[in-house]
Amino acid sequence: MSTWREQQRADRIADREQARLDAAARSERRVAERVALAEQQRKDAAAQAELDAAAKAARQAKRAARWAALAGWLAAHRVDGPIYLLGVAAAVLAVPAMARHGVETYGSALGVVLPVISELGMWAFAVAVQVARRTPGRPVWSLQVGIWVFAGYGFALNLLDGLRHGWSSGLLMGLVSIAGVIAHQLAVASPRRTAVEKAAAKLERQALAKTMKIRAAAIRHAVGEIDHTGTATLVFAPGRYEISRRGRLTEVPVSLADEVAAWLAQQDRPSITPTADTAGSGAVAVLDPEVDQQESTPRRRTIRAPKTRTPAELEDQFWSLVKAGDVNPTSAESIRKALKCKPESARKLRDKFKGDAK
Repeated sequence: MSTWREQQRADRIADREQARLDAAARSERRVAERVALAEQQRKDAAAQAELDAAAKAARQAKRAARWAALAGWLAAHRVDGPIYLLGVAAAVLAVPAMARHGVETYGSALGVVLPVISELGMWAFAVAVQVARRTPGRPVWSLQVGIWVFAGYGFALNLLDGLRHGWSSGLLMGLVSIAGVIAHQLAVASPRRTAVEKAAAKLERQALAKTMKIRAAAIRHAVGEIDHTGTATLVFAPGRYEISRRGRLTEVPVSLADEVAAWLAQQDRPSITPTADTAGSGAVAVLDPEVDQQESTPRRRTIRAPKTRTPAELEDQFWSLVKAGDVNPTSAESIRKALKCKPESARKLRDKFKGDAK
């Protein structure tokens, strides 16, 4: 009996110990869950704080970009911005008055379209002038005529509308209607140029005028060349020319130095081709690759002094080239390059050929 009781008591003690251990385990699990939940909440709060900070920084950057863009626009339009505000203010006063006047005049609601002609017409031409001035050399006088025609029309309509209340009201309404477009033309559409810009524009106009005169004279002096199909082509005599007041071209003699430089420029010069051994190293590049070079060094070519030829010899060589078709006998420059002679001799041969052809 004692053994059974002891066993029962031991079992109860074991059950109580197991219950205590289970309670302790549950308590530890609850504590661990609470700690994990608190850690997750802390992480979520940190992540939300980072998101809020990033969103705030983005909003600040976007706001700063908008202010910077506004400041840049104001800086770029510090002149025309107030002018356009002036035009808007003038339109706010003039458009309703013209709309009312149109309704009273035409006797229907269609009269509200009258400001399109009296106010929008002059502004359309004003903007067209400003756009046209961005293209160099484009005339704008016709657009300016349109501005003042529509401005006069708008001024007259507003003047007549205001005369019902007296001259002062009429003049006030007329001037208000065109104040914006006048300010726009004075300050925006035609800004004042500096002295340097005016001088450069004057020189450019003079150069263009002289160039056009020389081209017109060259066309007058050009000869026609007709091919086998009957197509005519103008043939010009290249060279350096001066133009007289009567529009005649006079060839300018070329100096000996210019003639020698032109002759040297016509010579064929071999190109320098680096080899694989010299590329990227301190060696000197050769004219041709090593595989293409000959074993012996070629003899250097020296420039000899031109041989003095008599006029008869030049003429013989000239006619030989003419027969061979290797020279244009109507061009002094072509004769000079083919015979390598002086411009005076080339012109004499050209004139002789023209005289014989006649």
